Amino acid sequence: MVERLDLSTSELDYPLDESLIATRPANPRDSARMLVYFRREDRIEHRRVRDLPEYLVAGSTMVVNDTRVEPLRFVARRLRDGRETEGLFVESRGEGRWAILLKGARRFRDKDTLELIAPGVETGRGDMIEVERNAQGEWEARFVSEGSAEAAWMRSGRTPLPPYILKARKVRRDGDADDSADRHDYQTVYAWERAIGHGLPSCAAPTAGLHFTKELLEAVARKGVTIASVELQVGSGTFKPVESARLIDHPMHRERCRILAGGLIALAASNPALSLVVGTTSVRVLETIGWPISADLALAARQAIAAGDPMSVVAEFDTRLLISPGYEFHWTSRLLTNFHLPRSTLLALVGALVGLDRLKALYQEAQREGYRFYSLGDAMLILP
Repeated sequence: MVERLDLSTSELDYPLDESLIATRPANPRDSARMLVYFRREDRIEHRRVRDLPEYLVAGSTMVVNDTRVEPLRFVARRLRDGRETEGLFVESRGEGRWAILLKGARRFRDKDTLELIAPGVETGRGDMIEVERNAQGEWEARFVSEGSAEAAWMRSGRTPLPPYILKARKVRRDGDADDSADRHDYQTVYAWERAIGHGLPSCAAPTAGLHFTKELLEAVARKGVTIASVELQVGSGTFKPVESARLIDHPMHRERCRILAGGLIALAASNPALSLVVGTTSVRVLETIGWPISADLALAARQAIAAGDPMSVVAEFDTRLLISPGYEFHWTSRLLTNFHLPRSTLLALVGALVGLDRLKALYQEAQREGYRFYSLGDAMLILP
């Protein structure tokens, strides 16, 4: 059983200069700044992400989340009266149905048909969805136009950037006509080529991974570090702040995870004490499966490899793991992460690794040094 401290949510607050919130990524990606924190020595270095290989151990493993972000944000017009709204496709419910978040949902009725408005297109019949509430009171959508959901996203969807970025950019429904740059910038270089039929489409990026370039990955490989992939479908819950008075009462969101045979074999051969975990989503996958890797999973992976099928899924599961101060990590001693929002479960996770008071002191130091915060901002490398 995981023991968690029953801390007040107010302890996850910290003051932030909002001018440091990043709305565009560093260019090139690995030029982002990187605060390096040595826990045992309580020492800080200020570097760049491109310097990461200097801190890796030859023969170790780097674990990444290779989920793919799809353009799941949508703008739509209700056919019966022309009312416009915005929303987000959250997850597949099977049989062509998708769970959605719908802005102004109380104004809509079951069986309303909505036309998806493609970026830069104000006229002409677009892709169509029909919306209704399910038995749990959640909104679901069914595509009623021809073609696949993936094709509709590519035509009509928008990059699901975090709400604070859209607000900071003052993006309006008619003001984000060219979405191509965001589709590139809000995607890791090692993401699945396409989510449908291969992976799990995410509605938010595993943002620590956004710092990597192909050149940096090649430098990691030259260092003698194995790159192991896991997959966590990042859901809308990643944007949800902790609203309960006590963190322990926060209803942690559910997210789907998968590990392929090749990735499982690499994990089983890893030394967690030397491994670098990239991002909090990768942490949640690893800490959910635990260490050591179960014999059954290892056997299934070896059998798939022997059969010539390293892309076979050998582990698929949901996680609701909330990691907070008091948690005993099984996998994670080295972590590359971003600077996270106040009152977030991500801040609680990193605080569990370095200590919440120390983490807030590090964030103050980062602000004094002008680091960029949140999803498109700079990085922090935490070492033993």
